[in-house]
Parts: sequence; structure tokens; C-alpha cells
Amino acid sequence: MPEIVITEFMDEAAVDRIRARHETLYDPQLVDRPDDLIAAVASARAIIVRNRTRVTAALLAAAPGLRCVGRLGVGLDNIDLDACKARDVTVYPASGANDVAVAEYVVTTALALLRRAYTATEDVIAGRWPRQQLIGREGQGKRLGLVGYGSIARQTAARARAFGFSIAAFDPFLPESDAAWADAQRLDLDDLLRLSDVVSLHVPLTDTTRHMIGADALSAMRPGAVLINSARGGVVDEAALADALRQGKIAGAALDVFETEPLTAEAGRVFAGIANLILTPHIAGVTDESNVRVSRVTADNILRHLETLS
Repeated sequence: MPEIVITEFMDEAAVDRIRARHETLYDPQLVDRPDDLIAAVASARAIIVRNRTRVTAALLAAAPGLRCVGRLGVGLDNIDLDACKARDVTVYPASGANDVAVAEYVVTTALALLRRAYTATEDVIAGRWPRQQLIGREGQGKRLGLVGYGSIARQTAARARAFGFSIAAFDPFLPESDAAWADAQRLDLDDLLRLSDVVSLHVPLTDTTRHMIGADALSAMRPGAVLINSARGGVVDEAALADALRQGKIAGAALDVFETEPLTAEAGRVFAGIANLILTPHIAGVTDESNVRVSRVTADNILRHLETLS
């Protein structure tokens, strides 16, 4: 019976390192077979997950010997932290390991949404030459508003400055005296939404942040502004966003995360036919390089816990 269960994809070199030292079940499709998952963790001392595996009280009860959970990423809303604490199960996010990937995604997407020049390949092939319709805007001189100003947001800000963006941020948990504010304008949320050309979300999903970007927030944004959510599904009210885009209340949006994941055809219909909308399958933090880093950090955390802390 496996001592370590890995339920979603992980860098093979990291898996091999774990497998060489502990009996390991690596099955990237296990997340989609809940009954098999429950059976697999019966003897587990550690499980390693990404964002789709729900580490619930029921799963913990099926793994009485569980000592730790490794999260291949940083968001923890799929893990019942209270239940883990009650059972003395340590949770290890891969903090910092995918910051660069997300930051590059946000800046690249912001520029693509502003420029609007990359959606007409078939028209160009067909000889329609839609040059006038694709005249967009530059990042130079625009304001990037960051909702949350933690590590990933700061990496995003550093890259955006190179393109000429000015930086504003809203983060009520970051003291005004923090040195991070030296390079960013500190705004409340209402002012940030009202003044920013690009709004990028960098907050966890909590009772406070759920649907924090809804109809009222979208109405407060500039008509020419664009919204990017690479944080957590549920922070944005997707139906309200679709309505705002169709009505021209904002100029564009990109979503990498959704309230329903994987996004079903039924849930996705709300976005059908909307122009200047980029949808990606929760991939902002996953690159070849970040997958290696995240997997290495997680393997280190799990091996250290099992071999020196347990």
C-alpha cells in the first residue's frame, strides 16, 4: 500500500526522487476517480495535490495515518485547513515557486487585451485585412491596479513597470509603513477600480472576496479598462462580467480561473460570442520551468516532513 499518494500531474524527476525513498502511487487522473482516491489514501502518510483535489474531512478520515499534504501551488481553498489542523496534518504550499509564471501571464495578457491585434489570423489569411478594427492601445502611461499586493502581485508590478505602466494597489492587510509601497500608489478598492486601466486580481477566495468583482465593481471601472483574474474562481461574478463585456462597460477581460473547474460546456455558455475575452484553463502558474520548481519544493517539503519531522 502506498505511503505517498500523488493525485495530479507533477514533474517526473521529482516523482522519481520521492519514489526512490518511499512507496508511492503517482496517478495524475486519480483526482477524477473519487472512490479510488478514498481507497488509495488508506495507508498514506502524505498526499500531494494541485488545485482540483478536494482535501476534505472525509478524505482525511479515510487516511488515518496522514501526516502532511503537499500543495503543488499556493492556493489553499481546496484544502480544509481546519480539518487538517484538528488532525495535526501539516499543509505545505509551494510558496513562491510559480510567482514568475503568473506575473508573466498577467503582463502578457494585459498587453494583449489592450493591443487587440492578435485575434484576426483567419481574417488575414482570407485577405480581409482588418487593419482599422485592430488598432489598440499601448501599456506605456497606463495604470495597472493590483487587488492584493503580495509576492505574485509585486513580481507582476516589476515586469509591468518595464512596459511603462504605473502601479497602484489595494491591500488592507499590508501596513502603510511596508517598504513595498515605495513603488506603488496605495488606493482603496473603489479608487483603484475607478482609476485603473488594467485591474489584476491577486487575492485568495474567502467569504470576504467571493464575488468582490460583481456588477457594482464592474460598473465602477473605466469603460476602456480590462480585468484579469489569475487568482481564484469565485472572486469574479462570471455572469456579471459577461453582462459588462456585452454592454461595453469594460473593454476586455481574461479569466484563468472559474467558479466551476474544469469549466463545463454549460457553465461556459455565459461567455459565448464575447469579443476581447481570453479564457485559459487555470494555467497561469504552470510553465515547464515553474512545474519543475513547484514539484521540487513540494518534494522537499514532503520528504523533510516524513524523514525528519514525523
